[in-house]
Amino acid sequence: MLRNFIPALVLAGAATVAAAQEVEHYDLQDASVSVILHPFLTADEAAILRTVGQSPEALALFVPETGRYAALAVAPDEGFVRDGIPVESAVAIGDLPDLEEARAAALEGCNAARNGGEECAIVLEIMPQ
Repeated sequence: MLRNFIPALVLAGAATVAAAQEVEHYDLQDASVSVILHPFLTADEAAILRTVGQSPEALALFVPETGRYAALAVAPDEGFVRDGIPVESAVAIGDLPDLEEARAAALEGCNAARNGGEECAIVLEIMPQ
C-alpha cells in the first residue's frame, strides 16, 4: 500500500464523484486514470494530477506495479500540496483488488489525518486496463 506519492511528484516536476465535478480520463498502457477536478484544488495541484494521468513515469511513482486499483483522497480545506510541500492528510492508497476498496481506504486514512473542516474527497482513481 502506498501512503503518500506527492513528494516524488513534486520533486519530479467525497466518497463518490458529484455530478458537478469535472472528471478527466486518461488511458495509459496498463492503466486507466480518472482525475476528479474539485473546485478546492489549486492550479498546481490540478497540474500534478493531470501529469499522473498523462505520464507513465509519473504514474509509476504512484503505482509502481499496475494491475490493481488505487485512489488519492484530499481534505478540501488542506489540499495536497502547499508551498511545494505535501500535506500530511493527503492519502494515496494502492494495490487493492477493486476501486471501491481503494476509495474507502484512501478516504478513511485522509479523514483520520485531516485537521477538521470538510470530509475528504477522492481526486484521483487508477484502474487496471
